[in-house]
Amino acid sequence: MNNLTVPKQNIEVIQSLGFRSPSGRELSAREVAAEIISFMEEDENRSYKVTIGTDSLLHRDKNADFITAIVVHRVGNGGRYFWKREKVGNFHTLRDRIYQEVLFSLDVSKEVLEYLKTDDAPRFSFEIHVDVGDNGDTKTLIQEMTGMIRAMNYEV
Repeated sequence: MNNLTVPKQNIEVIQSLGFRSPSGRELSAREVAAEIISFMEEDENRSYKVTIGTDSLLHRDKNADFITAIVVHRVGNGGRYFWKREKVGNFHTLRDRIYQEVLFSLDVSKEVLEYLKTDDAPRFSFEIHVDVGDNGDTKTLIQEMTGMIRAMNYEV
């Protein structure tokens, strides 16, 4: 049986940036969604895939940088991306960091999809990317992470 309990730890957000465009412009979640919709409306005959994922880098002081990317892919013809950085303290295990990556991705998904899923927005597929795999230290976390995301009704 999968235990979907979030690890107990004191997460201290040291620094949080808004969303950024590749040019460095800071955007709100609503503005990111508007940019994505505008991009999709440029060619409504194409199919689109929106993916959100987070990766982290642990520093020697046990603080970690988390970067969450929002990517809209115009299948067969390029895409756009936006990103958000969180500096968080007090990480001691890989499992805690992977959980936090998934939680950041879920939070951003909820925040951005609220504006993307309107009746007049173009159709798109959506998934959350998780940085776990069959090889390496994260293989024991696959079922937990995918289960948590699927329980929230998202593709992983």
